[in-house]
Amino acid sequence: MSSDSPTSGFVAFVGAGPGDPNLLTLRAAELLAKADAVLLGDETHRPLLRHCPAGVEVVEGDDVKNGLVKLAKRGRLVVRLCEGDPMLFSSITEEVAACAAAEVDFEIVPGVPPATAVLTYAGIPAATSVPEFRVVDAAQDQDWSVHAGCRGTLVIYNGLADAVAIGKALIAGGKPDTTPVAVSSGGTTTEQYTVVSSLGRLQADLKHAGFTEPALIVVGEAVGLRDKLSWFETKPLFGWRVLVPRTKEQSRSLSEQLVAYGAVPEEVPTISVEPPRTPQQMDRAIKGLVTGRYEWVAFTSANAVKAVREKFEEYGLDARAFAGLKVAAVGDATARALVEFGVKPDLLPSGEQSSEGLVAEWPPYDSMLDPINRVLLPRADISTDTLVAGLTELGWECDDVTAYRTVRAAPPPAPIREAIKGGGFDAVLFTSSSTVRNLVGIAGKPHNVTVIAVIGPQTAKTAEEFGLRVDVMADTPSASALASAVAAYGAKQRQAALAAGDTPRRPSQNRRGARRRGK
Repeated sequence: MSSDSPTSGFVAFVGAGPGDPNLLTLRAAELLAKADAVLLGDETHRPLLRHCPAGVEVVEGDDVKNGLVKLAKRGRLVVRLCEGDPMLFSSITEEVAACAAAEVDFEIVPGVPPATAVLTYAGIPAATSVPEFRVVDAAQDQDWSVHAGCRGTLVIYNGLADAVAIGKALIAGGKPDTTPVAVSSGGTTTEQYTVVSSLGRLQADLKHAGFTEPALIVVGEAVGLRDKLSWFETKPLFGWRVLVPRTKEQSRSLSEQLVAYGAVPEEVPTISVEPPRTPQQMDRAIKGLVTGRYEWVAFTSANAVKAVREKFEEYGLDARAFAGLKVAAVGDATARALVEFGVKPDLLPSGEQSSEGLVAEWPPYDSMLDPINRVLLPRADISTDTLVAGLTELGWECDDVTAYRTVRAAPPPAPIREAIKGGGFDAVLFTSSSTVRNLVGIAGKPHNVTVIAVIGPQTAKTAEEFGLRVDVMADTPSASALASAVAAYGAKQRQAALAAGDTPRRPSQNRRGARRRGK
């Protein structure tokens, strides 16, 4: 039974997939977006709640099974999140039967099963030249002598605790002890960890691996292709926990880029952006912009664009108010914010994206070409005078207006502070001198195993003044270039470890007391 638009109680048993929240199906996301209540079978499914409407009821623990029919009977659309695919080694049979007995409509939405997804993320094909793919659950009684006859790929669920015994049973059943085996835990997440062994060496290779469930055991010749096909665990920053000390608005695109490199970004605001204490100066500036007081408007940050945009909205204005004005942006991020506003900048530095770079491109004032010699600079209260001095030297008159204030953010939660000082982060990305000063002020100095990455020379100088060793500096002063530089650093460290015959390790694993995993 199913219903796309239930008018009475309705339960959707939704496969949550193997672990990576981005592997959720479109149908699952659609149902979550309409859900009145979500029943979490596992805490790891919590990230999927981002698809839900505000105010959705979340049920956890023992209340899941008991609350299912009760919620549906109250006319609610209930989503029951299930591990992997609900119909593969299903544990929801009783819940489905309860819905049927209570005459509650239900739907079962397949999910991406770990049996194929984890293998793909580990670089192991599900089937090769031998077209046999067998999936078994070690939690059920198994005749391993029968499974020893599998000529293709054998995938074993829930077998981690008995992995060595299973390996011996397969050998006893006739499987060669040289048969390749892979054990992978935390599959499809940045906690994924895979050990490749053979049936005969399994006990020795798993001894110090530190595995935890959920884990899959894969047996067969397909495991041998991992060296060629591995793509997920070989990402340059795979599993790195990276601190991004910026404002929430600024950190989004940087975090997305870090995720693409395999990292786990942790956004910790060190700066809070606040309106000016007195709005009159900005009010006069906006009035002057509309009435033709300025020839140019120069934006030195995306926050400045946001401040002007909010003032425009306050006065009922839009991007058309920039008609006849020339607009400059200090860099790509600021330019993107302007384009989103509907304004295409006329001037952007071709070289260094900084106040110096903008001055280098700025044309001198020419009374024959420029009817007005005035420039509006809506900026932060802590901005330097570099741009004003440079434009004044070129013959321009500047109205330097405080568009927003930057104040130190509140300290992060204690676990974050402890991770910063204790080496729990693999890298920290500093995008300005103020992020260095503020992070140290609210959380303390990063541990010496943490990779310190900075956006440019001035930020590097500030970091060194605070006693930090700078490991990485961006080629160009942009957040994107900074993330790329850290990824290149991570790739180089990984290649060096492999060349030396060692297992690549994250920086945080090099601190004293960190858990070590065997090769």
